Amino acid sequence: MKTLSFRAGQLLTLSAMLASTAILTGCQTTIGGQTLPSPDYLSDDVQFYPAGPEFRLTNQVEASRKQAADSQSLQPAGN
Repeated sequence: MKTLSFRAGQLLTLSAMLASTAILTGCQTTIGGQTLPSPDYLSDDVQFYPAGPEFRLTNQVEASRKQAADSQSLQPAGN
């Protein structure tokens, strides 16, 4: 009788542990065609990355213009 109640207690403890892990961890769900990672998605802060410049070589063009201006200023006045 003692071992039966011990096993029942172990089974109940194991069941409670499994239920608590299922409740405490977020579960993936699909709502309106979106796959949502957890119920906390509404309180998450939005990660927004603004679009960069369309012309990606802006810094290189500015550096070459500056280099051309510097080289012209170093030329002797007679040339």
